Amino acid sequence: MMDKDRMMRAMGEFLAAIGDDSLAAESRKTPERVATAWCEEILEGYSQDPAEILLPLGAPGDCGTVLVKGIEFVSVCVHHLLPFFGKAIVAYQPGVRLVGLSKVARLVDCRSRRLQIQEVLTRQIVADLMEHLKPEGAACFMEAQHLCMIIRGAAKKDSRVVTSVFAGCFEEPKRREELFRLISTRLR
Repeated sequence: MMDKDRMMRAMGEFLAAIGDDSLAAESRKTPERVATAWCEEILEGYSQDPAEILLPLGAPGDCGTVLVKGIEFVSVCVHHLLPFFGKAIVAYQPGVRLVGLSKVARLVDCRSRRLQIQEVLTRQIVADLMEHLKPEGAACFMEAQHLCMIIRGAAKKDSRVVTSVFAGCFEEPKRREELFRLISTRLR
């Protein structure tokens, strides 16, 4: 459980540590605004449970790979507390359970709305699918821009980080190739 009052006090100390007294009038309510934003929006994933999101609809029957592309996400890097954002592609080959398509996007939100690193985030999404849906396989691809690389450090404004994780049947080269074909296919 997040401690909003403690966050407000810490933000007040942070602003005071900057030492710019000219900001006093504009920043009077900043600690409360920041704590509210972090507790209720930016880190809302901590209040969500992947098991509840991935409640199955039932047995899938005979269906092929389920692939959801273009899932936008925003997260915060645990190393510098700066945002990273991008798009995810999530796929699974149903086994005994099927889930609503919007639940896949909600899972990405649940995991990304926490302090994260992209490599772990990608792995967590696949692990959740494997644990709660028991599919034959699952995969996740994420491409993101990281403000910690854009506004500090290397300062490379066009850089993007791509991560991928494969589990189950998608670890097999033939199935992985099929998955890449699905991703690159554009239906009109």
